Amino acid sequence: MSTWYERGVFYHMYPLGMTGAPKHNENTEITHRFDQLNRYIPHLNQLGFNAIYIGPLFESSSHGYDTRDYKLVDRRLGDNSDFKEFVALCHQSGIKVVVDGVFNHTGREFFAFRDICEKRWDSPYKDWYKGVNFDWQSPLGDPFGFEAWQGHFELPCLNLFNPAVRQYLFDVIRFWVNEFDIDGIRLDCANVLDFNFMKELRRETAAMKEDFWLMGEVIHGDYSRWVNPEMLHSVTNYELHKSIYSGFNDHNFFEIAHNVRRLEAIGRELYTFVDNHDEDRIASKLTKRDHLAPVYMCLFTLPGIPSVYYGGEWGVEGKRTRTSDDDLRPAISMDQAETLHCPLTDLIGKLGHIHAENPEFHAGRYQELLLTNRQYAYGRWDGDSLIVTALNSDDNPAAISIPVPVNANTAVHLLEPELEEVPIENGKINLTVPGNWGAILKIKGGSK
Repeated sequence: MSTWYERGVFYHMYPLGMTGAPKHNENTEITHRFDQLNRYIPHLNQLGFNAIYIGPLFESSSHGYDTRDYKLVDRRLGDNSDFKEFVALCHQSGIKVVVDGVFNHTGREFFAFRDICEKRWDSPYKDWYKGVNFDWQSPLGDPFGFEAWQGHFELPCLNLFNPAVRQYLFDVIRFWVNEFDIDGIRLDCANVLDFNFMKELRRETAAMKEDFWLMGEVIHGDYSRWVNPEMLHSVTNYELHKSIYSGFNDHNFFEIAHNVRRLEAIGRELYTFVDNHDEDRIASKLTKRDHLAPVYMCLFTLPGIPSVYYGGEWGVEGKRTRTSDDDLRPAISMDQAETLHCPLTDLIGKLGHIHAENPEFHAGRYQELLLTNRQYAYGRWDGDSLIVTALNSDDNPAAISIPVPVNANTAVHLLEPELEEVPIENGKINLTVPGNWGAILKIKGGSK
């Protein structure tokens, strides 16, 4: 029996942006904005999503990754009871909830950092941060120096080698599980976190809740160093993200197929996406907007756990600038859903349900069947059951002949069930795929 996350179809929420919260947390009062997020839940059910990655959530000073308090929901969004209700509503609708765990660094208003500022070398927390040095001041005027994440001194790095820091963070996670009933954590900056910390984290969280999921933000490197039975269940598949938009822009399916083959050993476990809160929207990255449809078909049918960033279902555009990520994180209310609704919305809804309902896409083996610059076909296996995806990135229809490695007579369209069954003749499916489109075919009967 597969786990919930192997069957997961994720929706990625950046709540501070979605709700139009102020960029800086300067007010003392709590503003209850979770009602806006609660209204998304029926929408997600309708589109076939069964999991949410939401974050950052906890009390911070600005963008959410400069944490002030790990045990308080950011007052710009609401209070702890608001988030608890949100998770309960999600669970009632069959949706799991994964939150951001920002454990590499805190903000400068975090209690331990403030204590060092006040007491300096007499602070019991002076070893909670990396590189604390009382012989110099930080560029922001703090009375000591410290190691900052990528030189951003508003983000002092925690010392995860300190057992007291690790225990504090494990207690925080236990609080999140007990108080909010979360189902997993996405580890911010997992690429620079201490491996022993992540191993201990895996053991600790496994004891807190069955099937608790750990996913890490990793951009480059050998993903299997992080994804293994001792550490994380998954990491962000930036390699596939890059190869998808590049492969479509360059009319080069070989780039995508090469990446899938290279990651075959762990590809089914990776968290796959085409955009997120740090990357330009896929609708802005693509040279041809018409490629959005086959791009999302790729996302939902290739190995991996698919995730759609909020607004993606409406083809929202947005690019980061040299000084701002605001266009990647716009305020979008469900009041706009009817106006924003487009054919892509319906397509993503179909793909979401197809992925959720067919075990071939959960942990199914991948097999490449046909590959040219502009046409690409592959199968996903579940035992003897096979689903074939055929994609065409050309503007014109493409007649293709796909070898089928099963003994069967027909295949049925999953994406467009109103179409007639496709015969399998001489071990091949002969199919005409419309321009900038694809087909998803389930083989009826037969065996390998």
